[in-house]
Amino acid sequence: MTLGSLPSYDATAVDAVGDHAVVVGASMAGLLAGRVLADGYDRVTILDRDPLPDEPVARRGVPQATHAHVMLEPARAMLETLFPGYLDDLTDAGGITIDTARELEYHHDGGFVADGLDSVPMYCASRPLFEQLTRRHASETANVTLRPETHVTGLVSDRSESRVTGVSYREDGSESTITGDLVVDARGRTSPVPTWLESHGYEPPETETVSVDVGYATTRIERPPAETTTMLVGTSPPTTQGGAVIPIEDDQWMVTLSGLHGEYPPTDPDGFMTCAESLPVSHVADILAANDRVAEIRPFRFPSSTRRRYDQLDAFPDGLLVTGDALASFNPVYGQGMSVSALDALQLHAALAAGTGDLAARFFDRTADVIEPVWQLTVGSDFAHDATTGPKPPGTDLFNRYMDRLIPTAHDNDYVAEELKRVIRLQQDPTKLLAPGVLARVLAPNWLTAQGET
Repeated sequence: MTLGSLPSYDATAVDAVGDHAVVVGASMAGLLAGRVLADGYDRVTILDRDPLPDEPVARRGVPQATHAHVMLEPARAMLETLFPGYLDDLTDAGGITIDTARELEYHHDGGFVADGLDSVPMYCASRPLFEQLTRRHASETANVTLRPETHVTGLVSDRSESRVTGVSYREDGSESTITGDLVVDARGRTSPVPTWLESHGYEPPETETVSVDVGYATTRIERPPAETTTMLVGTSPPTTQGGAVIPIEDDQWMVTLSGLHGEYPPTDPDGFMTCAESLPVSHVADILAANDRVAEIRPFRFPSSTRRRYDQLDAFPDGLLVTGDALASFNPVYGQGMSVSALDALQLHAALAAGTGDLAARFFDRTADVIEPVWQLTVGSDFAHDATTGPKPPGTDLFNRYMDRLIPTAHDNDYVAEELKRVIRLQQDPTKLLAPGVLARVLAPNWLTAQGET
């Protein structure tokens, strides 16, 4: 399920369900979950081991913070809904707004995807700025408290170990505990919850791992204030390298080069430029050559996409949930992470609206509905490369063969381009690409032309 197939957020739908909720991790997932919990709990405390300043700084707990991020439609919609004024604040701080239908240049499989039909804004900024403003709005929520530099050391449970009752933490060198009716783990792909479950007599979730061995290299360059070129260059087999140019605050572009399966982009200036010049189009290299670099080139490695199947567990303690990358962590090349976290938060809201009975099972079922189409889309795309290993989603090879015809069609057909972009923006499920109107344009374009349609 994607944004278009989920019920809208409605704060009045959630009754008071508890006194105190604790969120571990002030990630985007944790901050969004904390704001949703504030509708049903008297108090919400968000703990994080990092300092949380009111400025856009890269945090140790977000190793990919200096690399390109995109705010797809679910993240945009949820941030503005949960935090009214967020998008205005982002613009005031220097964030850039583009029209994804006409201003996002997307090169894939030998050509640029045509303009879409519907104007849809995308807000561009650095990850530290997105996080700073989300922290600010979360902390301004009356019953939400952020506690930085608080290192959570474990979960606390009752004697029967059937319910989590809080967390233990270390702060200023001393150990203590904080109790809560609900604990939400938003510590990302290194979440220790599976290990905790196993050590307390529960089966840990099965973990699906798909190896992609992605390497990033990112820098920032000067950008003329009126210039907002935004570009994505996808990896089409046999090509394993791609790139992105994203306009951000401070009159800068963020330029990211990526490579799959060990084909890492260099981090020295000459090698970085040579890699950009090797892309199937010259646009990224042209922008790099024409503008001065204002930051060092930073690397990042991402070995595998992972999905933890909490939705398949037969037993799980009450009082505990897991969200964000701790549930599923996707190949970052596709830029889905923040938006999946936003959809997780929307599903948490829907689960709370039905009360707290059997909350974990209902929440994990709901998030599985969100994760499944994104996993099918991103992991399926990775399996277009022969070196990708791991459990392949059913139907992947057939769907990839279909996409081999759909994407070239989208180079020239604005109807197909629009449907493709809506899927990429997580506005609709990938199955919409199999709708009759798309199928006909992809598989029988000559017949459509004979009927006077395009």
